[in-house]
Amino acid sequence: MATSLEVRGVSLRFGGVRALTDVSFAINEGELFSIIGPNGAGKTSIVNCISGRYKPTEGQLFYQGRDITGLTPNARPKLGIGRTFQNLALFHHMSVLDNIMVGRHHLLKNNFLTGSLYWLTGARKEELEHRRKVEEIIDFLDLQSVRKATAGTLSYGLRKRVELARAMALEPRLILLDEPMAGMNFEEKEDMARYIVDLNEEFGMTVVMIEHDMGVVMDISHRVMVLDFGRKIAEGDPAAVLADPHVKRAYLGEEDEVLVDPDDRPAAPECAA
Repeated sequence: MATSLEVRGVSLRFGGVRALTDVSFAINEGELFSIIGPNGAGKTSIVNCISGRYKPTEGQLFYQGRDITGLTPNARPKLGIGRTFQNLALFHHMSVLDNIMVGRHHLLKNNFLTGSLYWLTGARKEELEHRRKVEEIIDFLDLQSVRKATAGTLSYGLRKRVELARAMALEPRLILLDEPMAGMNFEEKEDMARYIVDLNEEFGMTVVMIEHDMGVVMDISHRVMVLDFGRKIAEGDPAAVLADPHVKRAYLGEEDEVLVDPDDRPAAPECAA
C-alpha cells in the first residue's frame, strides 16, 4: 500500500518547552488515522507541523514521497493537504456559501486582471464551475437550509460542519481534522462521524483526525496513534492500542517509566562517607 504521509523523527520546541520529541509514523493512502492522547500531549502540534503552521525543530515530513518540511502553509493546499481547526476559523460576517467558496481560492486560474474582464476571459464560466462544486459539498453535508445564512449566526455544530465544507472545497487528498466533534451533542457527533467515514470511503480522502471521543475513535479509525507529553507511546489497531498498559497509564495520569526522560530523573542520593 502506498504511503501518503511520513513523519520522521519530528521534534518541536518553543524555547525550553518541548512540545514534541522524536515523533515518527507513516499513514497509508486511503487510511482513516486517529491521533489521541491527554490534553497537552502534542496532538495539535503535530498537525500544525503537517499543515505548515509550525516548522519542526528537528526531523522531516514527507507527503507523497516529497519533502515538505520547509514548505509554507500556503503551498500545502496546492499539493492536496487540507485541514480544519480546533477553534473555529470561519469568516463570521460572511455567508456559508462565501465561506466555502474561500476554500476554492487556490484552484482559481483567473487573476485580478483577467477577472476584471469578467465576460471575456472565461472568469464567469470558471466561477460558475466552482459554484457548482460548492453546491455539491453543501448537498453532501446537508447545509442547503443555511447556505445563505451568515456563518456567525449558526449553532456551534453547524459552524463545525461549515468548516469541514471549506476544507473539502480545497479538494484535498489528505485532510487533517482537529477535534471535529468537540462541543457537539450525541446526534451531531453521529452525523459528523458519518460524514468523515464518507469522506474516506466515497471521496477517497486520507483522513488524519484528532479526537477525544473514544467511542468514535474505536468505531471509525483504521489505526490509532497515542501521544503523551509530546512522545509517541503506542500505534496500531484501535482495540490493541486502547488495551495497551502505557496508554491506560497516560489516561489515568500515572507516571509511566517509558515516558521519563533520563535527564529528568532525580539524581541518586549520595552515600555518606
